[in-house]
Amino acid sequence: MEISRDEEQSPERQELEDEVSRLEKQLAIARATLNTRSTSESNNLSIVSPSINSALHFGDNDNAHALNQPSASLHALLLLSDSALPLGSFAFSSGLESYLAHEKQKAKAKPAPHPPPTATASLHHFLHLSISSLASTTLPYLIAAYHNPSSLPNLDNDLDACTLCPVARRASIAQGKALLSVWERALRPSNSTGPEANSSSSSSSSTTSTKAAHLATSALTSFSTALKSSSPSSSSSSTSPPLNAHFPPLYALVSTSLQIPLPQTAYTYLHTHARSILSAAVRASLLGPYAAQAVLASPWLKTQIQDALEKNWDVRVQDAGQGNVMIDLWVGRHEVLYSRIFNS
Repeated sequence: MEISRDEEQSPERQELEDEVSRLEKQLAIARATLNTRSTSESNNLSIVSPSINSALHFGDNDNAHALNQPSASLHALLLLSDSALPLGSFAFSSGLESYLAHEKQKAKAKPAPHPPPTATASLHHFLHLSISSLASTTLPYLIAAYHNPSSLPNLDNDLDACTLCPVARRASIAQGKALLSVWERALRPSNSTGPEANSSSSSSSSTTSTKAAHLATSALTSFSTALKSSSPSSSSSSTSPPLNAHFPPLYALVSTSLQIPLPQTAYTYLHTHARSILSAAVRASLLGPYAAQAVLASPWLKTQIQDALEKNWDVRVQDAGQGNVMIDLWVGRHEVLYSRIFNS
């Protein structure tokens, strides 16, 4: 009796069928697990999405109102405080380079009985003097210009007369002209007031801020036009004060035109000055970038700025003056350094 070929292969065929059945069961289990996970993730997204959309003002709720309300002044403040703003501050050290050179010479000429202060201690000492000096000499002009934009030419002339250090005067004018140019080309508000000014629920304070912004814009435009058309011969024969474009009063009017509140304007003004000094300290190899950022973020610097603001907030322009004579000496003697990497 002969056995057919199919009957001889039946055990192998059975093994293959069993293997296929086992693999099909594993595939079914894997598909069921995948479907379960996909359903769970879609449910989580459906729960989270409404809150994200509402926070991004896809609805009229408190979160959307909180995000939209400060957008105008906050955006302008971020622009004005940006380190990439082309004001030329990268070329100035505000006397830090001269301070370091003179302190080094002083230590060599007259060795102290105690070890010299560390780089961080020296920087803290200079920062304290520089911030208090800037606040006592220029902050009253900034506040006065913010309150009265039409007084810009007189404040600019008075500040020029009271700035005795020629190096500091040149730096202030250079940065002031750069700021005025940036305002004309990029920061000048457009004629359209935007949705916030057109809303029927705008408060009286926002209306006052809008009027002040228009006055500041008009004053800056007139000042820029007069500055471009002025010349030494015409300014000497004219009865109006000569125009110099000092930085502090122009900074105040630019902030007013952008509707940035005065407290934020004054704080940012001093904070930007401190940041420029720390940037110069890094380039002068006084300390590293991380250490400089630590100083910039420290409560100590915040306290220094707040104290300087409180001491000089109510000081009149007539009473403004240099409280740290050494700052003027360091800045003024910067030009006599044998080698230097900064303009001041």
